[in-house]
Amino acid sequence: MPGVWMLFGRPSNSEAIVTLKGFSAEEELKMGSSVDDINAYSYLYPIEMPSKKFVFKWVETRKSERYSSAAPLSPNARLHIVSERVDIIDNLIISVSIGPPNTQFLKSKEKSTWSAKDVADSVLSDKSALRLAESSLLNAHASEIDGEPYWYYEYLVRKSPTKTSQESNLFRHYVASTAERDGYLYTLSASTLGKQWERASVSIL
Repeated sequence: MPGVWMLFGRPSNSEAIVTLKGFSAEEELKMGSSVDDINAYSYLYPIEMPSKKFVFKWVETRKSERYSSAAPLSPNARLHIVSERVDIIDNLIISVSIGPPNTQFLKSKEKSTWSAKDVADSVLSDKSALRLAESSLLNAHASEIDGEPYWYYEYLVRKSPTKTSQESNLFRHYVASTAERDGYLYTLSASTLGKQWERASVSIL
Protein backbone atom coordinates (compact mmCIF):
# COMPACT_ATOMS: atom_id res chain seq x y z
CA MET A 1 0.00 0.00 0.00
CA PRO A 2 1.42 3.41 -0.91
CA GLY A 3 1.44 6.09 1.74
CA VAL A 4 -1.52 8.36 2.36
CA TRP A 5 -1.02 12.05 2.98
CA MET A 6 -3.84 14.30 4.10
CA LEU A 7 -4.47 17.78 5.39
CA PHE A 8 -7.55 18.78 7.31
CA GLY A 9 -9.04 22.09 8.41
CA ARG A 10 -11.77 24.64 7.95
CA PRO A 11 -12.25 26.02 4.43
CA SER A 12 -10.08 29.14 3.89
CA ASN A 13 -8.08 28.39 7.06
CA SER A 14 -4.70 26.68 7.31
CA GLU A 15 -5.15 22.98 6.67
CA ALA A 16 -2.83 20.67 8.57
CA ILE A 17 -3.71 17.76 10.76
CA VAL A 18 -2.99 14.24 9.58
CA THR A 19 0.17 13.20 7.79
CA LEU A 20 0.92 9.59 6.97
CA LYS A 21 3.82 8.51 4.85
CA GLY A 22 5.08 5.46 3.05
CA PHE A 23 7.37 7.55 0.88
CA SER A 24 10.11 10.14 1.25
CA ALA A 25 9.38 13.77 2.10
CA GLU A 26 10.50 14.69 -1.43
CA GLU A 27 7.95 12.32 -3.01
CA GLU A 28 5.91 14.16 -5.61
CA LEU A 29 2.17 13.85 -5.02
CA LYS A 30 -0.83 15.04 -6.92
CA MET A 31 -3.52 16.02 -4.47
CA GLY A 32 -7.28 16.26 -4.60
CA SER A 33 -9.36 18.55 -2.40
CA SER A 34 -12.57 17.68 -0.58
CA VAL A 35 -14.58 20.68 0.62
CA ASP A 36 -17.67 20.15 2.72
CA ASP A 37 -19.65 23.39 2.75
CA ILE A 38 -22.44 21.76 4.74
CA ASN A 39 -20.27 20.94 7.77
CA ALA A 40 -17.59 23.59 7.13
CA TYR A 41 -14.37 21.60 6.80
CA SER A 42 -11.98 20.59 4.04
CA TYR A 43 -9.10 18.20 3.50
CA LEU A 44 -6.55 17.26 0.86
CA TYR A 45 -5.90 13.67 -0.15
CA PRO A 46 -3.51 11.98 -2.60
CA ILE A 47 -4.74 11.06 -6.06
CA GLU A 48 -1.50 10.12 -7.80
CA MET A 49 2.19 9.36 -7.14
CA PRO A 50 3.77 10.07 -10.56
CA SER A 51 7.28 8.85 -9.66
CA LYS A 52 5.85 5.41 -8.87
CA LYS A 53 3.25 5.54 -11.64
CA PHE A 54 0.59 4.86 -9.06
CA VAL A 55 -2.95 6.22 -9.20
CA PHE A 56 -5.30 5.98 -6.23
CA LYS A 57 -8.72 4.59 -7.13
CA TRP A 58 -10.99 6.58 -4.82
CA VAL A 59 -14.74 6.13 -4.83
CA GLU A 60 -16.90 8.51 -2.79
CA THR A 61 -19.04 6.03 -0.85
CA ARG A 62 -20.69 8.63 1.41
CA LYS A 63 -21.34 12.08 0.04
CA SER A 64 -21.29 14.97 2.49
CA GLU A 65 -24.45 15.30 4.54
CA ARG A 66 -25.54 17.06 7.70
CA TYR A 67 -24.70 15.50 11.06
CA SER A 68 -28.42 15.21 11.88
CA SER A 69 -29.16 13.14 8.77
CA ALA A 70 -25.97 11.05 8.58
CA ALA A 71 -26.07 7.42 9.67
CA PRO A 72 -24.97 6.82 13.30
CA LEU A 73 -22.05 4.49 14.04
CA SER A 74 -23.47 2.95 17.22
CA PRO A 75 -26.80 2.45 19.02
CA ASN A 76 -26.32 5.61 21.11
CA ALA A 77 -26.42 7.59 17.81
CA ARG A 78 -23.82 10.10 19.00
CA LEU A 79 -21.11 9.71 16.36
CA HIS A 80 -22.02 10.00 12.66
CA ILE A 81 -19.90 9.55 9.52
CA VAL A 82 -20.61 12.60 7.38
CA SER A 83 -18.38 11.66 4.44
CA GLU A 84 -16.25 8.76 3.25
CA ARG A 85 -14.13 7.75 0.29
CA VAL A 86 -12.69 4.29 -0.36
CA ASP A 87 -9.99 2.81 -2.57
CA ILE A 88 -11.41 -0.70 -2.84
CA ILE A 89 -8.45 -2.12 -4.76
CA ASP A 90 -5.89 -1.09 -2.15
CA ASN A 91 -8.26 -1.34 0.83
CA LEU A 92 -7.90 2.29 1.93
CA ILE A 93 -10.61 4.28 3.70
CA ILE A 94 -10.70 8.01 4.46
CA SER A 95 -13.64 9.25 6.50
CA VAL A 96 -14.84 12.23 8.50
CA SER A 97 -17.04 11.75 11.54
CA ILE A 98 -18.75 14.27 13.83
CA GLY A 99 -20.10 13.82 17.35
CA PRO A 100 -20.27 15.44 20.79
CA PRO A 101 -17.54 14.77 23.37
CA ASN A 102 -18.12 11.77 25.61
CA THR A 103 -18.13 13.16 29.15
CA GLN A 104 -17.03 9.81 30.52
CA PHE A 105 -13.57 10.66 29.15
CA LEU A 106 -13.72 14.42 28.58
CA LYS A 107 -15.12 15.67 31.87
CA SER A 108 -14.06 19.30 31.53
CA LYS A 109 -15.61 21.73 29.05
CA GLU A 110 -12.22 23.40 28.69
CA LYS A 111 -10.69 21.67 25.67
CA SER A 112 -7.20 22.97 26.42
CA THR A 113 -7.11 20.46 29.31
CA TRP A 114 -8.01 17.44 27.16
CA SER A 115 -5.30 14.86 26.55
CA ALA A 116 -4.95 13.15 23.17
CA LYS A 117 -5.57 9.76 24.80
CA ASP A 118 -8.84 10.92 26.37
CA VAL A 119 -10.00 12.43 23.06
CA ALA A 120 -9.15 9.16 21.28
CA ASP A 121 -11.05 7.16 23.90
CA SER A 122 -14.04 9.50 23.56
CA VAL A 123 -14.21 9.03 19.79
CA LEU A 124 -13.55 5.28 19.84
CA SER A 125 -16.10 4.61 22.57
CA ASP A 126 -18.80 6.22 20.44
CA LYS A 127 -17.84 4.29 17.33
CA SER A 128 -19.05 1.04 18.86
CA ALA A 129 -19.96 -0.29 22.26
CA LEU A 130 -17.19 -2.87 21.81
CA ARG A 131 -14.65 -0.66 20.00
CA LEU A 132 -12.57 0.23 23.06
CA ALA A 133 -12.18 -3.46 23.96
CA GLU A 134 -11.31 -4.31 20.35
CA SER A 135 -8.84 -1.45 19.82
CA SER A 136 -5.27 -0.77 20.87
CA LEU A 137 -4.03 2.81 21.04
CA LEU A 138 -0.46 3.02 19.73
CA ASN A 139 0.31 6.71 19.74
CA ALA A 140 -1.40 9.90 20.89
CA HIS A 141 -0.26 13.50 21.06
CA ALA A 142 -1.58 17.05 20.71
CA SER A 143 -0.49 20.21 18.95
CA GLU A 144 -1.83 23.68 18.17
CA ILE A 145 -2.57 25.24 14.80
CA ASP A 146 -3.55 28.91 14.71
CA GLY A 147 -4.10 28.73 18.46
CA GLU A 148 -6.52 25.79 18.25
CA PRO A 149 -5.71 22.39 19.78
CA TYR A 150 -5.68 19.28 17.57
CA TRP A 151 -5.36 15.73 18.82
CA TYR A 152 -3.58 13.04 16.80
CA TYR A 153 -3.69 9.31 17.44
CA GLU A 154 -2.86 5.97 15.88
CA TYR A 155 -4.64 2.75 16.77
CA LEU A 156 -5.48 -0.80 15.73
CA VAL A 157 -8.92 -2.38 15.60
CA ARG A 158 -9.05 -6.15 15.67
CA LYS A 159 -11.37 -7.79 13.15
CA SER A 160 -13.14 -11.13 13.48
CA PRO A 161 -12.02 -14.00 11.20
CA THR A 162 -14.20 -14.58 8.13
CA LYS A 163 -14.93 -17.55 5.91
CA THR A 164 -12.32 -16.35 3.42
CA SER A 165 -9.73 -15.47 6.05
CA GLN A 166 -9.48 -17.51 9.23
CA GLU A 167 -6.52 -15.65 10.76
CA SER A 168 -7.16 -14.63 14.35
CA ASN A 169 -4.87 -11.58 14.23
CA LEU A 170 -6.66 -9.59 11.54
CA PHE A 171 -6.78 -5.87 12.23
CA ARG A 172 -7.14 -2.47 10.59
CA HIS A 173 -4.50 0.16 11.23
CA TYR A 174 -5.86 3.69 11.69
CA VAL A 175 -4.41 7.15 11.99
CA ALA A 176 -6.71 10.00 12.96
CA SER A 177 -6.90 13.58 14.09
CA THR A 178 -9.67 15.36 15.95
CA ALA A 179 -10.58 19.01 16.36
CA GLU A 180 -13.38 20.55 18.45
CA ARG A 181 -15.76 23.21 17.21
CA ASP A 182 -19.05 24.48 18.63
CA GLY A 183 -19.38 21.57 21.05
CA TYR A 184 -18.65 18.83 18.50
CA LEU A 185 -15.60 16.70 17.71
CA TYR A 186 -14.62 16.58 14.03
CA THR A 187 -12.45 13.54 13.26
CA LEU A 188 -10.56 12.74 10.07
CA SER A 189 -9.25 9.17 9.85
CA ALA A 190 -7.47 6.95 7.35
CA SER A 191 -7.06 3.20 7.58
CA THR A 192 -6.01 0.04 5.82
CA LEU A 193 -5.47 -3.61 6.71
CA GLY A 194 -2.55 -4.23 9.04
CA LYS A 195 -0.51 -6.31 6.59
CA GLN A 196 -0.70 -3.61 3.93
CA TRP A 197 0.31 -0.95 6.45
CA GLU A 198 3.38 -2.97 7.46
CA ARG A 199 4.48 -3.52 3.87
CA ALA A 200 4.34 0.21 3.25
CA SER A 201 6.24 1.09 6.45
CA VAL A 202 3.63 3.77 7.10
CA SER A 203 4.24 6.08 10.07
CA ILE A 204 2.40 8.93 11.72
CA LEU A 205 4.08 12.31 12.00
